[in-house]
Amino acid sequence: MNEADFHELVDDVLFAIEETVEASDLDIDYENSNGMLTLTFEVNGSQIILSRQPAIREIWVAAKSGGFHFDLKTNGSVQVWQNTVSKESLSDFLSQLFLSQGGEHLDFIF
Repeated sequence: MNEADFHELVDDVLFAIEETVEASDLDIDYENSNGMLTLTFEVNGSQIILSRQPAIREIWVAAKSGGFHFDLKTNGSVQVWQNTVSKESLSDFLSQLFLSQGGEHLDFIF
């Protein structure tokens, strides 16, 4: 994957997250700036930050529980952003983070 492809794939993921949050009508603010998406829970002010790391082709997630790295894995025709340690998908991981950190349940599909 070249750098342009990487940026396009990450843009698609960040946009899908924004759309999911926007459609939920939950009290979650978001800001996408310079390749970094910051999600802020109004209930407690805590944040989840997703940032792109083009040099190593990863998405990094910072949360109250720590920092996590995700790289793109291909299984047949399916591509999944997968945690480099636990192998959990980014979409499942974000759903759990939203519940544990913000008390809100959202299903992410990307």
